[in-house]
Amino acid sequence: MVLEQFYLGCLAHASYLVASNGEAAVIDPQRDVEIYVEAARKLGVKIRHIFETHLHADFVSGHVELGAKTGARIYLGAAAHAGFEHVDVRQGDRVKCGDVEFEVLETPGHTVESICILVREGGEPTVVFTGDTLFVGDVGRPDLAPDKTPQELAGMLYDSLHEQLMTLPDEVKVYPAHGAGSLCGKQMSSDKFSTIGRERSGNYALRAGSKEEFVALLTSDLPARPEYFRHEVELNRKGAAVLDELPSLERLAPAEVLELQKQGAVVVDTRTVMEYGVAHIPGSVHIALSGQFASWAARLLGLNARIVLTGEDEAKVHEARTRLARVGIENVDGYLFDGIASWVFRGFPVEYVPQVSVDELGEWLRERREQMTILDVRESGEREAGCMDGSIGIPLGNLPGRMEELDRGKWLFVHCKGGYRSSIATSLLRRAGFEKAVNITGGYDAWLKRRGVEEGSPV
Repeated sequence: MVLEQFYLGCLAHASYLVASNGEAAVIDPQRDVEIYVEAARKLGVKIRHIFETHLHADFVSGHVELGAKTGARIYLGAAAHAGFEHVDVRQGDRVKCGDVEFEVLETPGHTVESICILVREGGEPTVVFTGDTLFVGDVGRPDLAPDKTPQELAGMLYDSLHEQLMTLPDEVKVYPAHGAGSLCGKQMSSDKFSTIGRERSGNYALRAGSKEEFVALLTSDLPARPEYFRHEVELNRKGAAVLDELPSLERLAPAEVLELQKQGAVVVDTRTVMEYGVAHIPGSVHIALSGQFASWAARLLGLNARIVLTGEDEAKVHEARTRLARVGIENVDGYLFDGIASWVFRGFPVEYVPQVSVDELGEWLRERREQMTILDVRESGEREAGCMDGSIGIPLGNLPGRMEELDRGKWLFVHCKGGYRSSIATSLLRRAGFEKAVNITGGYDAWLKRRGVEEGSPV
């Protein structure tokens, strides 16, 4: 058996191809599916099977398109009630693929239709694809079913984990659908796989002493569920359009970009923090391509947003378009041809965002503390581990709905962990009229390092 993992860092999403004796199966494919077709070609195998562990809420799956390209069957938990051609599977169902066998384990809890796929070689269990039921160091969030309370789902998840997955041998390898940075769990490790034994002994959720304790642990301090999750599930339930059928990107002149802005389009600038800070189109939103670009675009702008892109070059613009499509944002009017240089050359005005170092922040705190507010846009769990004295905490995902809590008359110094999220936040704030919003370069990490130097001790 050959097992290949495909890890998409910008979505913290893992998908898999398993090949055996001329046949292959793909588990939880991303939307752009040519990577699996090409991998199968190199291995000299035919993709015969596609498994979806559940209806994903944070990305658009490529199962329908991959099925159309390869003729493979799509398998999904029967409770999904999917609208595309597929095979409903239930507990104990088995599917042969070359010399290996896939066994379905029904594991509701993250969603009601969640399944895990156990791989048997020579009849013995060796690998389990756990979807969003069990991660490395974590378990799935229990709040994604509209007709179940988080407590009900958490109870179902407890049973699924202890009656299904934890009955497997310790040496069985665990391959989840997400890693650190995903919104589908709280404390996921950056490790790309684990074993049942390792999770049994080290996973914080599995150490809960009772079902009641487990439910309380999972449902307390749940991060807000992004609004786009609900729409994403429905898109995956009916099956997304073929990616190649999306219209080509239009090259736009500066005057055309400005006109589209007036009509309600959002200009999304994908360049680096410093490039955006130095000069950008007034009213544009900065979401750098270097991070979880598509996830933040979906969370902050919504799947139906009308988008105009600007970036470093055409290759980066087209990459941004693909990433947006992976989460279901398809309404992209085009991109600013020749980027910000063409905007400046045509005489259109630009704006900038002051970039303040932690040393400069220290000077402000000593000399003009009453004139400023420090805004921390990290998650609440990050702030609990440490925060700047006197700072206000509003997670980036909540910022659009909570701006009125901020004093527009004061200088607003914005930070996150390293500077990525705070740049997004400052762009949103300035777009909303906070003219004194500035970005703290290096974020909280740089602040900690500075304090360590000041105190003469390593941090």
